[in-house]
Amino acid sequence: MSIRVGIVGISGFGGGEAMRLIASHPAFELVYAAGEGSAGTPLVDRFPGLPARLAGLVIEKWDPARLPALDVLFASLPTGASAEALARVPAGVKIVDIGGDHRYVDGWTYGLADIWPDRIAGRSRIANPGCFPVATLTALAPLLAGGLIEPGHIVIDAKTGISGAGRGGGDSRFGYAESNENLVPYGLLRHTHMPEMAETIERLSGGSAAGLVFTPHLVPMTRGLLATIYCRGRATTEQCLDAARRFYAGRAFVRVTDRPPQTKWATGSNLAFVSYAADPERNLVIAMGAVDNLGKGAAGQAVQNANLICGLPETAGLDGVALWP
Repeated sequence: MSIRVGIVGISGFGGGEAMRLIASHPAFELVYAAGEGSAGTPLVDRFPGLPARLAGLVIEKWDPARLPALDVLFASLPTGASAEALARVPAGVKIVDIGGDHRYVDGWTYGLADIWPDRIAGRSRIANPGCFPVATLTALAPLLAGGLIEPGHIVIDAKTGISGAGRGGGDSRFGYAESNENLVPYGLLRHTHMPEMAETIERLSGGSAAGLVFTPHLVPMTRGLLATIYCRGRATTEQCLDAARRFYAGRAFVRVTDRPPQTKWATGSNLAFVSYAADPERNLVIAMGAVDNLGKGAAGQAVQNANLICGLPETAGLDGVALWP
């Protein structure tokens, strides 16, 4: 079975990670690679470790009116750059948008694959969640669905590797000298991931997400994301862990651990690790979620979503072991 796929935005970190996963996928065949600044460049020049069968691909200028015959298109474009162009992709081409333009937009399904796989299967337009929402919502979902925490006044403190800021260009603020031995908060109060987190919290809980606080930070590592989330609730640590184990029973990619998770556990994989610490006397529950921001936080979940919409096993092409060390 060969499913013809394309990637637009292949030169960025998210698109490149999608290419890496698709290159070894048992059913997907990469037949189209597109970009803007990299158009005209042989794909192997951008990715010298490319399998020989893909070495003949040349990155084309992105034009939705000139697509080859495709079954699935992965779009990994900056927020604000995909809405108009993807609206011109033929209806028969399934799309997974790794960017931020279609999250909770009419006609698109929010692709939180480990929580709502049945809503994704068989659909043709999937909006991949952002990396911070993935780590945060995967940890919160069992508690919200079980009524163990209040949906309001949640505080999210999240750290991501530098690749989470995108590849950037020659004037990037995220080069070695700027990033090494440096910790940078950004997107304060108005980060683009806030709306989708608030919306999902409300859908999972049936309550209001009023008072949500989210502060992301860039840390001097390449990839990895850890969200530490402070919530109001009277549950015990064991009640939280039990709720998560029940919620994710049979789910291939979510690991519930009684130890605080580490970003290294998920490197290069589509795994998500969640854990909890609670003090009922202080009305405090701490939820933790760790993912690879380029894996489960972007391309890994995109491939998982593509598997679901194509009727494939959810784990196809994603069951590799995380990198260590």
